[in-house]
Amino acid sequence: MSVSTVEDQDESESAALLRVIVGGVYAIWLREVKRALRDRGQLFGGFSRPILWVIIMGVGLNPYFRGEVYGEVRFVVPYTYLQFIFPAVIALNILYTSVQAAVSVIWDREFGFLREVLVSPMPRPMILFAKVLGGATVAMFHGSMAILLSYFADVPISTGDILSGLGLMFLMAFGLTSLGVIIANRIRSFEGFGVFSNAVILPLYFTSSSVFPLDPALTAAQTRVVYPDWLVRVVELNPLTYAVDALRGNFIHFYQFDPRIGPLVLLAMAVGFFTIALIEFRRN
Repeated sequence: MSVSTVEDQDESESAALLRVIVGGVYAIWLREVKRALRDRGQLFGGFSRPILWVIIMGVGLNPYFRGEVYGEVRFVVPYTYLQFIFPAVIALNILYTSVQAAVSVIWDREFGFLREVLVSPMPRPMILFAKVLGGATVAMFHGSMAILLSYFADVPISTGDILSGLGLMFLMAFGLTSLGVIIANRIRSFEGFGVFSNAVILPLYFTSSSVFPLDPALTAAQTRVVYPDWLVRVVELNPLTYAVDALRGNFIHFYQFDPRIGPLVLLAMAVGFFTIALIEFRRN
């Protein structure tokens, strides 16, 4: 057999394997998306959650979103509470959907689908990538539902804001879906996953400066006088803080931290959590 014939055969085998991988990624991704879109409870949560936070909580707390300095009442930040909380509601929808999307790992493990996929020619990293990509796609869809409430929050959004926001939302969704997979690889039951994931979601969200600002007018020393030192440390160490700040900077153009930190933290979350999830996934 000639050298050219061997090379042609190798190329055809590589092309066939590539088609199998691409087709497999698409099939798994599509399965994750279809499953989520058919879940009416998840869709209802995607609509009701931002409405509850923006319309009810945002309007209810808006009059109290102010501080007193030298006897004068002023807003802590130059935005209404509705505007301040709006990007955080987008993050909340992505956070819930991303982590909950990983329950499919437990489902597939329980009913044998995961075992069948693992013995296919698909490399394990691509199987995990497809599942995470599917969950991230659904989470971005739910985050986009919250964007529809921008009119009620009095937040003008340009096309550029939406496009750049979608990029940040994807990184956030990809990283948090990977985090959900890490949890699902350690928790073997549906009930345990639900309890443990909520124990992760709520502390992450409420300590991300999502519902209250660290006043940017204060110095670091003043901040620790106004707020408990432990709370400031938790907020500053929480990676979700910088994700929310990146979204807030994108949609209402207000940053509490260096604008360069948020995208870098989001990228680190996506790469870091996916790497850990892959290590865990290889043990299945």
